Amino acid sequence: MSVPSPPDARDRILLAALESLAERGERATTVRAVAAAAQVSPSLVIFHFGSKQGLRAAVDAAVLERFEAALATAAPTPSSDRTDLVTRLVGTVGRLVAVPAVRGYLRRALLEPEGRSDLPTRALGLARRELDDLVAAGVVRHDVDREYAAVQLLMLVVGPLWLAPVLEPLLPEPLFSPEGVERRVRANVDLLLHGLTR
Repeated sequence: MSVPSPPDARDRILLAALESLAERGERATTVRAVAAAAQVSPSLVIFHFGSKQGLRAAVDAAVLERFEAALATAAPTPSSDRTDLVTRLVGTVGRLVAVPAVRGYLRRALLEPEGRSDLPTRALGLARRELDDLVAAGVVRHDVDREYAAVQLLMLVVGPLWLAPVLEPLLPEPLFSPEGVERRVRANVDLLLHGLTR
């Protein structure tokens, strides 16, 4: 016998889990707390996801799907203008990471040892696929070290998650404020397209 489920219950559960994992981390996130936040029963959480580990894996997948969907809107084509394409890609990722729940979740999943997530492996795989697409479209040089170029792209995303608390007191605006995001997007585009040297 299946458990009756409101049509949006699964999405509410995923959002509640994302927010709890972002704010409290894996140890402090319980199925019962996620169920209460989503206004469903704990048994419905288990029905949809099987276990707390299954719920965590589903949140990983949902976060990556957000990135994949966002990147798809800025996918390169043979006629892509290089500057416009890089600006759209960097801006898309920068603004998505600025969403507080996504940012908090990524910070914990990628940087804290308690997170037994496969998100780092999958995020690097996504960076590699994106880089391959950019090489195929002629936006990135064919002779680039693809393994480490993908790592560098991922570090441009992850670095601010880790460094924000120590850098923000030294900056004129928070790194993830709209102004901070736009300035970082411009700086990253300039770095990727032109480098820092003459």
